[in-house]
Amino acid sequence: MRLMIPTMIGAAATATALMALGAGRHATVNKTMPPVAMVAVQPGSFDFRLPGEYLKANWPVDAPKRKVTFDRGFEMMKYQVSLADYGACVADGACEALEGARKSADVPVTGVNYRDATAYAAWLSRKTGESWRLPTDEEWAFAAAERLPDDALGLPQDTTNPATRWLARYAAESGTEARDAEPKPRGHFGENSKGLADIAGNVWDWTTTCYRRATVDVDGKVTQSTENCGVRVLGGRHRSYMSTFIRDGKSGGCAAGLAPDNLGIRLVREPPTLVSRAARLWATVAGA
Repeated sequence: MRLMIPTMIGAAATATALMALGAGRHATVNKTMPPVAMVAVQPGSFDFRLPGEYLKANWPVDAPKRKVTFDRGFEMMKYQVSLADYGACVADGACEALEGARKSADVPVTGVNYRDATAYAAWLSRKTGESWRLPTDEEWAFAAAERLPDDALGLPQDTTNPATRWLARYAAESGTEARDAEPKPRGHFGENSKGLADIAGNVWDWTTTCYRRATVDVDGKVTQSTENCGVRVLGGRHRSYMSTFIRDGKSGGCAAGLAPDNLGIRLVREPPTLVSRAARLWATVAGA
């Protein structure tokens, strides 16, 4: 027998019906969880330089650009996950403890690898009854807006000196300013035009995008491509690539140039579906 739910049914009745289907019994809503500051990133388009390594005639070149359009917006954390936030996940036994001591709970959590970041997203999803995940590189880049660095070097192909691009990458990423890698209180680096705080500060954000090695033709069209998902893209002052198990960027990665100062977490929240909204409402009413 099929259960039909009328379109104009009340929210409580909808939740009851879904409970009968078994959806509600899996909901976990913790009403003591503090609200997470979010930014609604509006729909739009932008020119996106593809991540990874690109070869033309077997020689490294700048990655091609593509027009990327977001028909629907998305929600992203205004601030990076804090040390206190991550500590709650550790206390619950859902996240691995960090290495070394930290001075302040209000700084972004650092020293986390990709697996730590995905474990935190899964824990937060269970605790809130919502769906949290890491952003893609495209989402992070679009949200970064004017703080998105272009990692093109603009160098002509030079097959005589393979070190030219490596040195140019290092120079571009090191800059001329004195670097301070010590994590700062959230909000220290200000907000970008979309309202996101600390984008391209000194804490890089993990994304779900895999490292890519591709070949392009004379027109910049990708003709061959291989993905390595043991290495993921990080968004920050410059794009970087890091093995999923690494917690300290300076201990090794998969990119020429300067290593990220710190590895951190900033999540996207998926919009709730009718089923998840009703299940969360049922769990809230049942636990009241």
